[in-house]
Amino acid sequence: MTSPANLDVSTFGLTDRGQHRETNEDQFLVARLSRAIQIEQASLSQPRALFADQHAQLLLVADGMGGHAGGKEASALAVRTIEEFALNALRFFFRLEGDGILAEFQQAVRTADNRMFEEATRHPELAGMGTTLTMGYVVRDTFYLAHAGDSRCYLFRAGELHQLTTDHTLVGQMVREGVMSPDEAANTPFRNVVTNAIGGTQRGVKADVHKLTLVAGDVVLLCSDGLTTMVTDAEIAALLAAEPNPEAACRKLVDQANERGGRDNITVIVSRFDAERT
Repeated sequence: MTSPANLDVSTFGLTDRGQHRETNEDQFLVARLSRAIQIEQASLSQPRALFADQHAQLLLVADGMGGHAGGKEASALAVRTIEEFALNALRFFFRLEGDGILAEFQQAVRTADNRMFEEATRHPELAGMGTTLTMGYVVRDTFYLAHAGDSRCYLFRAGELHQLTTDHTLVGQMVREGVMSPDEAANTPFRNVVTNAIGGTQRGVKADVHKLTLVAGDVVLLCSDGLTTMVTDAEIAALLAAEPNPEAACRKLVDQANERGGRDNITVIVSRFDAERT
């Protein structure tokens, strides 16, 4: 069996209010996770912290729903919940593989869902708040993905853009069932009706989970629908092909969405994976 490859990863994230929204209800997170020992006292002369070779990266985009304080609070609560989950589960993450990690991700999403309803119970003015959540976790050459809502994750590989997530929306479901064409879906006023999210009006979020092996040259994009309603997949692919730097790619994607009208908050995370330097 082939051993997992180490890949160098370069990541940048960016969020923008857009041209029409008064507030930004999107949140994002880019975090590096590592196994570390903090040295408090020692008879040996050594660094105060020791780090294992293996590390991981956590990527997250959350698009709040509920308007103003509700949407912003919902996306922030989801990010805080996932951060706590990652911190407390870290010792297991480097031991678990495949289905184990995916099961932990599903539990993390359910925990965030429960916390959303608990918070709304304590603060009735936040009733109905919810958020999308698209979360990626990278260890060596393996990418784990958990997703609920209509924020998206794409893989750009060998010049082609692949959408890894399914939009959990009423319109998306109608397109998949053949009731509506993609062109009709792009113009319907109901395209943003989300059918599966953290929080909202009904408990019981169901996160889609996936796993794939990365190769050198891959680019992963996580984004809120503030990007994808303004910029087509073909345009996203062309920009990622032309701009290898993740920070520059993020800024150009956000600028393009704003130039097209910026009707919603815009959040993007771009990660590029290259062969490990020797």
